Amino acid sequence: MNFGLSEEQQAIVDTTRAFVENELYPHELEVERSGVLRKDLLEEIKAKAIQAGLYAANMPAEVGGAGLDTVTWLLYEKELGRANYALHWNCVARPSNILLAGTDEQKEKYLYPCVRGEKADCLAMTEPGAGSDLRGMKASAVQDGDDWILNGTKHFISHADHADFAICFMASGEEDSPRGKRKKITAFFVDKGTPGFTVRDGYRNVSHRGYSNSVLEFDDCRLPKEQILGEVHKGFEVANSWLGATRLQVGATCLGRAERALQHAIEYAAERRQFGQQIGKFQGVSFKLADMATELKAANLLVFEAGWKYDAGTVTDEDMAMAKLKATEMLAFVADEAIQIHGGMGLMDDLPLERIWRDARVERIWEGTSEIQRHIISRALLRAVGG
Repeated sequence: MNFGLSEEQQAIVDTTRAFVENELYPHELEVERSGVLRKDLLEEIKAKAIQAGLYAANMPAEVGGAGLDTVTWLLYEKELGRANYALHWNCVARPSNILLAGTDEQKEKYLYPCVRGEKADCLAMTEPGAGSDLRGMKASAVQDGDDWILNGTKHFISHADHADFAICFMASGEEDSPRGKRKKITAFFVDKGTPGFTVRDGYRNVSHRGYSNSVLEFDDCRLPKEQILGEVHKGFEVANSWLGATRLQVGATCLGRAERALQHAIEYAAERRQFGQQIGKFQGVSFKLADMATELKAANLLVFEAGWKYDAGTVTDEDMAMAKLKATEMLAFVADEAIQIHGGMGLMDDLPLERIWRDARVERIWEGTSEIQRHIISRALLRAVGG
């Protein structure tokens, strides 16, 4: 395997990093302290991202995206991951690739406007009683002639306040399984302003300030059948086909933040003097740096090997689970050690370390908890020997 970057890949890395440092870093402190991403700031940075060719770069070329292979896309995500999440996710938007599963009419209405920056999407799966167990969702869709009526509540829905529509997964029936009855799931496009659909403020989050979450409420929300994404009762198939790589995206953004934290720690260890010498010369600090760098490299290899296998068509669920697990756990370790090396200064918001440390906590929860990733990995190991 060739671990070197092509000229094109290096150019994408350089361009994205320069954009992050010049256009996103200067606004981090404002967003962190206010907890709000101003609409005018979002539009200003989005316009610059579109001009730079970075907006919707995750999409295929045939729909107006950059047409990146998975490895190059992950390099792009890694660089964006260095910055405050609200700034890079909302302003340098990457529309959900699940939009590619839509019909031609749905692509015209939802996909292409998102790629052009005219609309924004959000995904609604999680409920107060259904997180890791999505089959436990209670929000329902009941057919009424050619229409469907939606009722229930979703929460923890990321950036729904900035979105123009939601892709909502609803329980639409039941079927028999070896473990008894299980719910069928159907996905729907739901536009803001649809009667019976309400978006309200969610919870204050210690992680990713400015990157809001919302509660979605459905009260006899009536939708025509044309709003179904995929097939009736096949929502899980749509999700599994199109959303698998999001775990690699989470892993890649964790790599970027860990690199930033490690660089701060290295520079501080080389500059800070105590007891007559640089603190980096003390084994208690130098060994931390060595462990941080080793863990970061291991996570890099897992994430990009999974990306390489994704392009080759050989990636497995456990490959992506290992990449997500290692990268998120690694980020928590590196962020914590970086703060320890800085001492009290590491907890001040003059540096990005306390933010990276806070933000790291949610990465082990969303897009599948660390426990779910370990379950996927261990299940694959046991199945291989008939367990």
